[in-house]
Amino acid sequence: MKAIAAIVFSAAAAAATFASPVLHAQEAAAAASPAAAQAAPQIAPALDAATRWLAVMDAGKAAEAWDAGAPVMQSAITRDMWNKVGTDARAPLGAVKSRKQTSANFTKTLPGVPEGEYVVIQYATDFANRAGVTETVVPMRLPDGSWKVTTYLIR
Repeated sequence: MKAIAAIVFSAAAAAATFASPVLHAQEAAAAASPAAAQAAPQIAPALDAATRWLAVMDAGKAAEAWDAGAPVMQSAITRDMWNKVGTDARAPLGAVKSRKQTSANFTKTLPGVPEGEYVVIQYATDFANRAGVTETVVPMRLPDGSWKVTTYLIR
């Protein structure tokens, strides 16, 4: 599948990630453990966080999505830059027609980010102007127990 756009946030590897976003998506998917996903009670709140965050993006409010993102995301890209990149990536796709979760995998390690608790969630999404898109959303658990998005990819 041709890469449409990739928007990735990783404070430790922002430069490398922007240079090779598709590779990062493949590494993130490979790093997630399906066995851990089945046993992880963390998946439900991570899915809720991803759903809320995607609703903000779907409404065309990229700057507000940055506000709702994890500190790792916010340290990797400025609000203004995210607003531009997020808007530029999503606008040509049009409105979301359908979105189906295809996987959710809990992991404690991902390339380029500190060890922590992450859920790599993938969706099969059809947009008005492009069907068959894969969206990857990666919420992380913060020290206060809340979940916030740290990574968003569109392929």
